[in-house]
Amino acid sequence: MSRTDERGVLVDLGQERPQLPARARNMSPIVPRASIHGRALVAVVAIMTFLASMTTGTVLLVSASAAEWQSDVASEITIQVRPQSGRDIERDTAAVTEAMRAQAGIVEVKPFTKDESGKLLEPWLGTGLSMDDLPVPRMIIARVQPGTALDLGALRARVTQVAPSASLDDHRAWIERMRSMTNATVFAGIGILALVIVATIISVSFATRGAMAANRPIVEVLHFVGAGDRYIANHFLRHFLRLGLEGGVIGGGVAMLLFGFSESIAGWFSGTPVGDQFAALLGTFSLRPSGYVVLAVQAVLIGAITAAASRQTLFATLNDVD
Repeated sequence: MSRTDERGVLVDLGQERPQLPARARNMSPIVPRASIHGRALVAVVAIMTFLASMTTGTVLLVSASAAEWQSDVASEITIQVRPQSGRDIERDTAAVTEAMRAQAGIVEVKPFTKDESGKLLEPWLGTGLSMDDLPVPRMIIARVQPGTALDLGALRARVTQVAPSASLDDHRAWIERMRSMTNATVFAGIGILALVIVATIISVSFATRGAMAANRPIVEVLHFVGAGDRYIANHFLRHFLRLGLEGGVIGGGVAMLLFGFSESIAGWFSGTPVGDQFAALLGTFSLRPSGYVVLAVQAVLIGAITAAASRQTLFATLNDVD
């Protein structure tokens, strides 16, 4: 026999033991939400997501900067006029400049003076050196209209006709090396992402087995009363999906905030050798809006991978329990 006291709690008159209402018992989760395994898994997923986001963001920055470099370099042609005995280098430079300006598809031609050509050698020869006795070649930069395909063979023949010591470079070899470096960077980023995902799956598997071991008596009781593997697995799956998304949001959010403030941080080092080198390598350090979308999708995918890895481990563990 039992009775209900003023608080609405069922009391067993024989044993005098309070019992919770059925609604409260049903609201109790099978998997504890604030366990040590859950907190550790959130931290691991957050760290892995942060590393993956930093890798992806860096690859996107390098790829965007390399694309800009290749576009700028591909739109320029460099002509070098070397000194030659019996010829006037000033006259040859002027003749090559006029020939380039007469070429269709060339929108701008800039010949370098003797002093400007000498300044190009200062990083190697230093300052204060007299260039009068050195055979310094003259440089001419021609900018090509975007989308124009020039006949470089005919252009080289025309340039060497007016100035036999002139040579033309379309930077094709440099562009190929830059493309190879960019591809290597992308492949390295993909490899790092693969390692991060593998480490996440291993961490999730251990965390899932730990949670199953801690809740093994509950799982056995559920099996005893007739609960199926799918019912039990769904509870664990929702639990680990929530933990994975929580860790993904934390790690991805921190990475996106870091990239968001990177342009301001780079401004502190503006004008310094380190700042100039990084600016030349990565541009403005700021991701495009599409880059932030990629990082957000990646964080959600890592959360989904966490849930998928836990699901596989769950069914393997449940088979052992059976």
